[in-house]
Amino acid sequence: MRFFETGFDFRIFTNIKTSVMAILKRFIVPTALMGIVLLSVTGCSEKNEDPVVDNPAIPSVTTDIVTAILQNSASGGGTVTSDGGSPVTLRGVCWSKSPEPTIADAKTDDSAGSGHFTSQVTDLDTNTLYYVRAFATNSQGTAYGNTRSFTTLKAVTYAPIVDIDGNKYPVFRVGLKLWLMKNLMVTHYRNGDPIPKVTPDTQWKTLTTGAYCIYDNQAPNETVYGNLYNWQALNDSRGLCPGGWHVPSGAEWAALGDSLGGVNVAGGKMKSPGTIEGGTGLWFAPNTGATNSSGFAGIPGGYRINYGTYYSLGNVGYFWSSTDTASVSAWNYILDANNGELKRNFNLKTNGFSVRCCKD
Repeated sequence: MRFFETGFDFRIFTNIKTSVMAILKRFIVPTALMGIVLLSVTGCSEKNEDPVVDNPAIPSVTTDIVTAILQNSASGGGTVTSDGGSPVTLRGVCWSKSPEPTIADAKTDDSAGSGHFTSQVTDLDTNTLYYVRAFATNSQGTAYGNTRSFTTLKAVTYAPIVDIDGNKYPVFRVGLKLWLMKNLMVTHYRNGDPIPKVTPDTQWKTLTTGAYCIYDNQAPNETVYGNLYNWQALNDSRGLCPGGWHVPSGAEWAALGDSLGGVNVAGGKMKSPGTIEGGTGLWFAPNTGATNSSGFAGIPGGYRINYGTYYSLGNVGYFWSSTDTASVSAWNYILDANNGELKRNFNLKTNGFSVRCCKD
């Protein structure tokens, strides 16, 4: 008789098994051990053992030296040197005025993953000692890096800047630059030439040279919100901003947003607080996230579209950059009552937007 046509003779297997049993009995091997020996002889196994898997641990992370220390901000970061065997779902830095800060204190969210990351530490008090350390979180918990300390700079008072018309503008440092903390309201170029004031809608929409207007053509709005300028006015070689100052480029606006923790939250830190409904500010509710922690004091001056109509006083502030995107359009930056973002958009150069100036 053949077994599965493999050439295996079942009678030989039976004889081997019988012989082994006889030998075991002769040497008085316990019955329990006979089964083990037989399994070894026949090459059979009752089960396969699962491989041993190491349990994941919390990550390992180190803290960078703190740099770019200013009155209200600094730059930091860290390196996730190991994820501990489980993906890192959150990393950043945390800080406080007490040693060994935790994620229960102020912190950044610098996304997931391993390796190096950078962080912006913002909303700090001037001339104050802070402690900061990096952290990383995976499924097993949160790990912290070494603690570092730094002291913010002392507050500096700057003399106000006066434009050619005698208007005064407070100065404040935001990020790495000095900015004027009011919307521009000048009516003459730096060399003394007048900037045309254009009121009729039909005339505004056909402009190809510099001009300004006042929201709704109502003089009181100039005092509160400043003037609205078309892009040609700020691009004029005669100069729109006071001497030593200029209209910020798109890159300078972007750097401002980065210095305040990123464009998703910078708007709230740039907007003046309070609401019209509450009688406490110039913004309509909800004025989301508005703290003015940067000192920028952004206000909602509205805008004038290219064919002349005015819109959104109290709801938005549109600010020109000096960077154009095409012959007919340029980048602008937006603060909105309904969110805490600093948004970027491009619009026709014939629109009327607010202007802020920064130091050369």
